Amino acid sequence: MPKKPAREQGRTLRDLLRLPPGEGVELSRYDARATPGAPDGKQAARADAERTGRQLARLQERLWAAGTAGDRRRVLLVLQGMDTSGKGGTVKHVIGQLNPSGCRITAFKAPTEEERRHDFLWRVRHALPEPGEIGIFDRSHYEDVLIARVRHLARPAEIGSRYGLINDFERTLADDGVTLVKCFLHISYDEQRRRLLRRLDRPDKHWKFDPGDIEERALWPAYQEAYELALERCSAPYAPWYLVPADRKWYRNWAISRLLLEQLRELDPRYPRARFDVAECRERLLKGT
Repeated sequence: MPKKPAREQGRTLRDLLRLPPGEGVELSRYDARATPGAPDGKQAARADAERTGRQLARLQERLWAAGTAGDRRRVLLVLQGMDTSGKGGTVKHVIGQLNPSGCRITAFKAPTEEERRHDFLWRVRHALPEPGEIGIFDRSHYEDVLIARVRHLARPAEIGSRYGLINDFERTLADDGVTLVKCFLHISYDEQRRRLLRRLDRPDKHWKFDPGDIEERALWPAYQEAYELALERCSAPYAPWYLVPADRKWYRNWAISRLLLEQLRELDPRYPRARFDVAECRERLLKGT
């Protein structure tokens, strides 16, 4: 992957990170420590991410305001990746810069008994952002073709049918004004081990560790294959996948901030016009003081 800033390449970061729809994906060919499109160095990227955060906050307010006036557009950020890839960190450092009133964050865990009584997309539909909101999925409907495949939680034929159902579902969302930003946080096997060890070395991080994480690491090849299939079969022009190298946390945060900024700039939401007589209201207030 190229390392020069995207603006110097004359291409957006979406161009650099987007996986070509319909093409096979081999994750081992992607460097998890790469920094495509980033400014020169960690400190420059962090400073740029702060500026980006301020621009994001302004655009988010405009999107939210437009939603109050009937604009149905909204954004859905989907975060997928292996354990420790930084889904929670992204929510903290990127989404944490936005007004929480205009965000809808959902962390999908193992389905409840009620959720199991419905189709696998039922709980996802209930968590979708409302018009004007930015929705964030920490894990998502893709778990039903990832862990379900690796752990054999459903019949192969059923899992195979879910790719098409996901594509149909995401097309429906796009047609209804949802901009999908699907990010696969690509972490390396060695970096995951380092992060898990750091959790064990720090008592204040023990709550984030689960002994089952070690068992999941043994299934790394199976998960990589499951991700490759999902990235290949569920990538479309209306819902592309972006592969974000995640070994460097500063790059991950910068890249996702930029991806969101590019999308919101393209949407270009506008503040709605007042539905009342501004001058008359101003005059009334002045006379009343």
